[in-house]
Amino acid sequence: MRADRGLEAALAAEHAAVYAYGVIGARSTGRLRTEMTAAYNAHRARRDQLRAMIIKMGGTPAEPAAVYELPVTPSTAAQAVELAVLVERRVTGTYLELTASADTALRKMAALAMQECVTRSYSLRPEIDTFPGMPPAPAASPGSSPTVSPPATATD
Repeated sequence: MRADRGLEAALAAEHAAVYAYGVIGARSTGRLRTEMTAAYNAHRARRDQLRAMIIKMGGTPAEPAAVYELPVTPSTAAQAVELAVLVERRVTGTYLELTASADTALRKMAALAMQECVTRSYSLRPEIDTFPGMPPAPAASPGSSPTVSPPATATD
């Protein structure tokens, strides 16, 4: 795995997160708006850190898109929370690839970024994926559960 590819993926995810939290924050009020603003600022800081890392490695960081497609434009607090949780889970997934880097500092940064995303997600909706950042395990199909056969008996 090339670190710059993983960094670019993480940067793209952070660009999208900053955009999403801008929309969410603009459509939130009160305590929720305060939380969304804090998340927006955290993702901006990570984005800036990733840009600096890419430049330090001799790369050119990608610029953000003008617009990102959101699965929903939140009009209620519940929709804002759902979108924020989705954003955090997606960003967590992009950092997972970086945890396999040979670069210890990069692995540590990625692990901390994942921890921050999972913490934000959990504060909004207290549930955790089996392993944050990993795709969910496939559901067992009906009737596919293993069966236990009785022990064989000797017949003479």
